[in-house]
Formats: sequence, C-alpha cells, structure tokens
Amino acid sequence: MIRIALPNKGRLAEGARELLERAGLEFDMIDRALQASLGGQFHALFVRAEDIPEFVADGAADLGITGRDLVAESGRCVNTLLDLRFGRCRLAVAARDDSGITSLRDVPDGARVATVFPRLTAEYFAAAQRNVTVVPVSGAAEIAPHLGVADIIVDLVSTGSTLKVNGLREIDTVLDSSALLIARQELLANEAGLQAAQELVAAIESVLHARNKRYLMANVPRSALDDVKRVLPGISGPTIVDVLDGGEHVAAHAVVDQRDIYRVITDLKKLGATGILVTKIERLMP
Repeated sequence: MIRIALPNKGRLAEGARELLERAGLEFDMIDRALQASLGGQFHALFVRAEDIPEFVADGAADLGITGRDLVAESGRCVNTLLDLRFGRCRLAVAARDDSGITSLRDVPDGARVATVFPRLTAEYFAAAQRNVTVVPVSGAAEIAPHLGVADIIVDLVSTGSTLKVNGLREIDTVLDSSALLIARQELLANEAGLQAAQELVAAIESVLHARNKRYLMANVPRSALDDVKRVLPGISGPTIVDVLDGGEHVAAHAVVDQRDIYRVITDLKKLGATGILVTKIERLMP
C-alpha cells in the first residue's frame, strides 16, 4: 500500500484532492476524515501541510503533496517528482511603506525580521550578507512591524493585497512556490514503489497537460486543407477524417489552447467551416 500525505485544509488541500480525483483516484473517507482509501494501492493520510515533508522523509508516508516553501523550510531530504502547478505564491520580504526601505540594500544592520519561515529567512539574509535578527512567529507576520515586534517581515504573498491593506511594501522575493509531489528516497529505490510512483506521475501529468486545452471538431472544405492545417496546428497537426458522404467536406479534429479558441473559430468560419464543436479535455497524454 502506497501512503500519500495530503494537506488537511486550505487551498493546497482543495487543489490536491481535485487533481487526484481528476487523475482517476476516488476518495473513500474513513476514520473521521483522517484517512481515505484511494482505490487500488494508494491510501491517503490527511495532515498539516507543514508536516508533510517530515512525514515523507521519516517514512510515515511514501508520497506527499505540499508547497515548495514548506519543503525548503523543513530542510528534510525528499525527492521532488512533479510541480503540480497550483498553489502558486512567493515568499517575499516586505517593509512598512513609511520605513524608507525600498530594497534589500536599505535593510539596516541588526534589523528584526518576523517570519513563519525562520530557516529560509536566515539563509536568505546570510547569502545577502545582511546582519539581521530573525524573529519566529506562528502567524499574522504582517502586523509585526506595526506592533514594534519587527522592522520587516518575510511572508507568503499571492496577490499582494494583504500587504497593501497592512501598509507594507514588497521589496524582494526569497522563493517562488507552488504545490509539489514529493517522495521518500526508499520508495524510489524499490522497483514496485518506483513503478507505482511513475504511474501516478503519468496520471497527474495527463491532467496537467489537459488544463487550458480544448478539443475542437469542425467540418471543413477539402479544398481548404492547407489553410486548415495552418489554422489548426494541434499537437502534431490536425486529424483529418473523411465524412461518410464522401463530399467536399472532411472532419478536422485538433487540440487547441483555450486562449486561441476565439481566433481559431473565426479563421475556420472564414474558410467555410461548419458544425464547429469545442469541448473540454479531462486528460491528455501527448
């Protein structure tokens, strides 16, 4: 049984469950929602996102989904299998708007830095050769400068709206983060474990490939196929299928980026296309 440690709450939890369900793993909740069977050989454990690197590194779980920031902060040795492309944010340095600090070089010697990420913060300022005092906090770092607890903060930022509301200015980025699929080294050293991990990665990748893609079908004039190929490049060119009546139209099928759909439909209509159909793609294996 392959154990997967998943976040028990928050945006990472929602994104992880959605992704795994779309990859074909069904959640059968057990034990007061602390565990779930995912069918086949996978079993989910629901824990705090920040504890997942520890669970995986110590062998309590074989795989895990959590943020890059939390993996880096833990300092534990795990293998990153896949960037899951959700939960995007950045670990940023920020100071009060009225502090006069607008860049890293303005940070005064001995400045106090409040953060939930003491390891990454200490490493960042040491690499920048800035002498600061790291002040670990358990949350709400953005209020620390207003309380006199710290001069600047290092905290996660998504849109930056929380910083603005609290009168803070972002001055540098420590780390860009997103959700990762991680594994313990011992799992990958085992043939059966490696195969299970590779199969899961392939299933998840098929979901990621399908995001922002659409499947387009249209009846197009046979005489315009050269132009149709230009309009519908697809993954390796459009698929052309004869229509049963063997007339002047053929069916063209292609995978198209969502952002290009409007232009593609417009161009196809100019070429005389009819019966245009666009649908979502659940999974895509190039």
